[in-house]
Amino acid sequence: MANDNVNIGIVGLGFMAVMHIRAYRQVEGANIAAICNPSGNRLNGDFSDVFGNLDSGDPVKLDMSQVKAYQSFDELLTDDSIDVIDICAPTRTHVELTKAALAAGKHVLCEKPLARKLDDAREIADAAANAKGLFMTAMCLRFWPQWAWLKEAVASGRYGKVLGAHFQRIAEPPAWGQGAYFDGEVSGGGLFDLHVHDTDFVQHVFGKPKSVYSTGFTKVSGAIDHVLTQYEVDCGAKVSAEGSWAMTPGWGFNMSYRCIFERATADYDIGREDEPLRLLEEGGEKQVIECEGVDGYVGEMEHLVECVRLGQAPSVSAADGMSAVEICTAEEESAKTGQIVPVN
Repeated sequence: MANDNVNIGIVGLGFMAVMHIRAYRQVEGANIAAICNPSGNRLNGDFSDVFGNLDSGDPVKLDMSQVKAYQSFDELLTDDSIDVIDICAPTRTHVELTKAALAAGKHVLCEKPLARKLDDAREIADAAANAKGLFMTAMCLRFWPQWAWLKEAVASGRYGKVLGAHFQRIAEPPAWGQGAYFDGEVSGGGLFDLHVHDTDFVQHVFGKPKSVYSTGFTKVSGAIDHVLTQYEVDCGAKVSAEGSWAMTPGWGFNMSYRCIFERATADYDIGREDEPLRLLEEGGEKQVIECEGVDGYVGEMEHLVECVRLGQAPSVSAADGMSAVEICTAEEESAKTGQIVPVN
């Protein structure tokens, strides 16, 4: 189907669905063919009541004359015109939905975290490994232009070795989705739902850490809502990440990083809209690095559509998603026990 449109059915119609819809609209060959929500909410295609931690722009309204609406997930799976099931539903539903979609022969995109528990994530990864359809874990940070730049800069070694790196993602509590997020037993709190972005990016850039040491506390979910982790990585760099949805309501959202190389320092802050990524090389002047693209969601969906069209495995696998859950689980244990926890 190299030149055909890829027909997508989106399951779960909250904030993540809005971000995905906006991205698909910018991807050639992506066709939002169906939406599904067991509760029946927003099956009229009107997402104007949806908000989240990123500015999603003007309210999304789908032309439902061009989009099928399903309240039954099973009925969606029997629709032979649908190529990809995009799972934006709460984490607690991921095992059931992903396994059913894969068993139906569909390609699957599943939002992070893959699961709250490692055994569930492993169950998804095993199903994906034995399925006919392709599977991609939605780790948008890997496709975010300034973060992709950092990955390439580290891999190329053009500024020398990395001596230290710190990643930060902080936000107010996700009050727009209390039912899905504020029960830490099922959501994993800020550690699993928000900080997982940086946990995955650390393994993406530096390889799976050998151990973690974390501190943290709870605020709204009963799980770890604010976490600060030091990762032991093979290259010896001092790598850390801080994640939180425990800031005072009204704080908003911010993400940033600093990476100190032997011969340069890179500094990114999404709050600096005109110059989010700065670089200072030894002997030079601070410069602004221009990166193509706006955000990671469009790049993520472009990659998904290309992989489906070409029949090639996505670069972010179910195994990657499972590994991120494994590392987060070690971080949670470390934060609770105060001990260094190995990652196997």
